[in-house]
Amino acid sequence: MPLALLRRMRTKRPDRGPGLRIPLPVGAGAFSCEVLDPVGQALGGVEVTVTETRGAARTVAKATTDPHGLFLATLEPGQYTVLLTGSGLQPNRLTVDIAYGQSEPPRRVQMEPSQQLELPPPGTWLFDPPHTAIRFIARHVGMANVHGRFTRFRGGIHIAERMEDSRVEVVIDASSINTGNNTRDNHLRSADFLDVENFPEIHFASNRFTWRSGPKWTLQGPLTMHGVSRSVTLDTTYLGAVNGGYDQELRCAALATAELHREDYTLNWRNMLARGIAVVGPTVKLELDIQAMYRSHDTPTPPE
Repeated sequence: MPLALLRRMRTKRPDRGPGLRIPLPVGAGAFSCEVLDPVGQALGGVEVTVTETRGAARTVAKATTDPHGLFLATLEPGQYTVLLTGSGLQPNRLTVDIAYGQSEPPRRVQMEPSQQLELPPPGTWLFDPPHTAIRFIARHVGMANVHGRFTRFRGGIHIAERMEDSRVEVVIDASSINTGNNTRDNHLRSADFLDVENFPEIHFASNRFTWRSGPKWTLQGPLTMHGVSRSVTLDTTYLGAVNGGYDQELRCAALATAELHREDYTLNWRNMLARGIAVVGPTVKLELDIQAMYRSHDTPTPPE
C-alpha cells in the first residue's frame, strides 16, 4: 500500500545512506525513488504506477512524487513494474524485486524530455477568428455552470528569434459576450457586470513567455477588464504548426487556460447579491483555443 510521500530538509542533494528507516508491515518490503528532471533537479508531480509483473498484472500502488521528487510504497515480496510518466517527458519503466524487510535507499531516476514539436518560425501570426474560440465557464451561484464565449476579438502573436522574448496580444469586444440567453447576456453587458458602455474592450498583452516542459508554456501579463488591470497567468499548450486552411498557408495552434477572480475587477458583488441579483461564483475559467496564420504579403483574409 502507498505510504505518505516523504518530506525532507536539505540545502544540497545528499547521499541517502544505507536505507530509509521506516516501519515496515509484517511480511512487506519497500520501494522508493527520487525523480529528477532533465537537468538533475527534483521533479514533483510525476505519476508513479506500480504493477505486479506476474499473474494478472494488478496495479498495487499509484501516486505522484512529492515536491522533492520522492515516492515511497510498501509492497509484498515479489517482482514489480514501476512506470513513471509526466507531461512533456518520456515514460520511464523500471523492474524491481522486493524482498521481505527490504528498505533500500531511494533509486534515482532522471526523466528525459519527450520529442518537442517544432516551434513556429519568427514573425507575426494573426488570429484566424473562424478557427479561434475565446470561451469561459462561470459558476452560477447555487446552480450549474454557465458556459459562454466572446464572438468578436482580434489579436496575434509575435514570435521572436528567442521564443522567451515572444509576445501575445488579444483585444476582445466585451459586448460580444454570448451565453445563449439574451436576457442574461444583456445583464452581463450592463453596469452590474462588464459595463460595456464605459469599458468596451477586454485587453491582454503578455510580457513573459516561460517554457515549462515539452509543449507546455506559461504566459504572463496584464489583463485589463472593467477598467482594472491585473496580472494573470495563462497555462498554454503548443499544438504545432502546419500548412493548411484557406490557401494552404502556414498556421500554428495553441490552447491556453487561466482562472480569473471576479473580485479582482472591482465589481460590487455583495451589493448585487443583497439586491437579489443572481451572480456568478468567485472564479471564472477562461479558455483560448487559438489558430493563427503567419503574416506575409499573401496571407488570406478570413471569411466573415
